[in-house]
Amino acid sequence: MKPKQKITNQNSLFFNFEDTLNQNHPLFILANKIHWHVFEEAFLPLYSQDKGRPAKPIRLMVGLLMLKHIRNVSDESVVEQWSENIYYQYFCGEIAFVSAPPCQSSELVYFRNRIGEKGIELILKESIRINGDDANDSNVNIDTTVQEKNITFPTDAKLHKKIIKKCQKIAKEEQLPVRQTYTRILKELSIAQRFRNHPKNKVKARKADRKLKTIAGRLVRELERNLPPNSRYQSQLNLYKEVLAQKRGSKNKVYSLHEPEVCCISKGKEHKKYEFGNKASFVKTDTGVIVGALGFRNEYDGHTLEPTLKQVKRLTEKQPKRSKVDRGYRGKKQIGETVILMPSTPKKNLSYYQRKKRSAAHKKRAAIEPVIGHIKTDHRLNRNFYKGIAGDNINIILAAAAFNFKRMINKWKSSFLHLFESIQIHLKTLYYFQIQIKTNF
Repeated sequence: MKPKQKITNQNSLFFNFEDTLNQNHPLFILANKIHWHVFEEAFLPLYSQDKGRPAKPIRLMVGLLMLKHIRNVSDESVVEQWSENIYYQYFCGEIAFVSAPPCQSSELVYFRNRIGEKGIELILKESIRINGDDANDSNVNIDTTVQEKNITFPTDAKLHKKIIKKCQKIAKEEQLPVRQTYTRILKELSIAQRFRNHPKNKVKARKADRKLKTIAGRLVRELERNLPPNSRYQSQLNLYKEVLAQKRGSKNKVYSLHEPEVCCISKGKEHKKYEFGNKASFVKTDTGVIVGALGFRNEYDGHTLEPTLKQVKRLTEKQPKRSKVDRGYRGKKQIGETVILMPSTPKKNLSYYQRKKRSAAHKKRAAIEPVIGHIKTDHRLNRNFYKGIAGDNINIILAAAAFNFKRMINKWKSSFLHLFESIQIHLKTLYYFQIQIKTNF
């Protein structure tokens, strides 16, 4: 059911956020800059008019999502901190202090799934608008990175052990007959698989791997015989058979049972040869605002340009004139009205001025690398905990929006500190003149 409208014109008799909070605090300023009515108008049709219990206020849920990625905390932590932080409460629309938690942490999951990728894009669009004229730059820089999924490093032995545990769980839940529990054998195989890199243990570990795969296949076939046709476990069993059938050179391999869409991506890093997740594309203006963030599977970088630039036009309502990319985007020189600039050996007919101008432009493009690093470490892009392909895209867009909000917060902080320093300098000069006048008289 749609949320009830909060009454904001009734002030508390003894305590009110508007009168007591520091109005120069960045979260106080940000709360008054965001157009909250945009989210309420867009998300209200997603709720039923008369069925179910009244939902939580839309501003509260959107504010919690923003705070989570701005402050780099989990769903549980942001809900817990909300009841302790009065600036969080004012940011989410409260007018007086509330001691109780705002909602259950699981409600944030349902809200994200309710609004979907389009709703999350609306948050990114609002973060671009907050940055004002800085977001109206016609020159953009585009780069891709890997968003790693929250899975363990995949090996065949790990996947086969998980298949065995899942099959045993299904047999227990459905009370199916089991020919053998394999408890003692599995323990012996786990011991044999340890220290596999030692020369004396390699053969023994390989034999244990083969035996583990045999047991996993045996349990899957046994479940297929005992379960009725077209049971609710059929999709799981098909996935297990796909994992058992895949080999070293197979394409579209499954690397995780609970996240089968995960891709193995190699970006040529010396310290991390393979990363398991999905590809994320970011568009940054020369002024430092992220105006585009989109998720892909494992496409070639050049094929990500067109959908990325379409998203930029959708969010900023204008097409960039020039886009600077690295050599990984070979093959595209222009997309629509956007010219794609790529570093290459300059032609002989170019003047010295033109060469220096191009060189400076591509040096400026390198500034997107540390920006992506900040998004990863500060705004939860380093490891994605959201489920499925939709969760991949939601995490990317929310991380980009949080970066834009944090950029404005840092800007307001620096301007306030500059004002504070100038006031201190004026006070010191006044004090100095007072001392001089006293000594003269």
